[in-house]
Amino acid sequence: MTDQHWQAWPHLDTSLRARVLTWVVRQTIRPRLGAMSNIERVRKTFNLSLFPQPRGVEYESGSVGGVPGEWVRPRAGAAGLKILYIHGGGFIACSPKTHRPVTGAFARRGFTVFVPDYRLAPEHPFPAAIDDAVAVWRSFAAEGPAFVVGDSAGGNLALVLMVRARDESLPAPLAAVLFSPWTDLLGTGTSHKANAKRDALFSPVALRQVAATYLGAADPSQPFASPLYADLTGLPPLLIHCSESELLRDDAIQLAAKAQSVGVRVSLNVFPVVGHVWQFAHSVVPEARRSLDEAASFLRQAFKSSSAATEF
Repeated sequence: MTDQHWQAWPHLDTSLRARVLTWVVRQTIRPRLGAMSNIERVRKTFNLSLFPQPRGVEYESGSVGGVPGEWVRPRAGAAGLKILYIHGGGFIACSPKTHRPVTGAFARRGFTVFVPDYRLAPEHPFPAAIDDAVAVWRSFAAEGPAFVVGDSAGGNLALVLMVRARDESLPAPLAAVLFSPWTDLLGTGTSHKANAKRDALFSPVALRQVAATYLGAADPSQPFASPLYADLTGLPPLLIHCSESELLRDDAIQLAAKAQSVGVRVSLNVFPVVGHVWQFAHSVVPEARRSLDEAASFLRQAFKSSSAATEF
């Protein structure tokens, strides 16, 4: 049995805060990123602490599978279900620290999270980040059931990780959550043109530049570079959230359709007005809290379904 849930919340339900934040990002952050050809400028921009770290959460340096990273845990209470969170940043920027607003939000919801500090391009181009993600998962999954969550470029790596895990007979995640995943480095989706001016963060030129920086001489159409073209058969249940106005909208929509066509259970929500990976703004934007709450509920339900199937 397969299911696919496509939902776009009515524009009347969109909060004023989401509209204001999207406007601010478009006016301030997008100009700083420009064509994203200046790597140091991109990294400094993404390193800006725009949103607070959630309270009641502990952050601890660690290493899994030989890859350094950060553990994010609830400060009070027992450790919860485990998430391997693969951060975004266009394969060239960001770190576990930059993503604490999101990983801390999952910890606040009772999960124990590990965020690998995988190698970045151009110093370490494709497929270094993939190799790091697989190395982490090989060790992480050996300790028991776990989930995978990824945003943007991290969503790309999460998908490739799941395909590699299947092909290499590694344990599969119980389920995966993908926030605005970048699945097609060729940029064939119509949203790459239709949303060229609407996207609050990126321009099509910037995405092409970042893809080239990450790939080097590698072919962007190969499945491990663009998992939209991979065989998705046998992947675990997927929850996919994207913005209606972002460049990567069709990366998410086409992924959902392809995965569903080969029997993967898919739930896709397309949110209006909000920007790329708006989950960072959960401290101020209701739509971000809704997205994170839905993700947490989806993962818990996947665990319950898995436990019920095992008991049966």
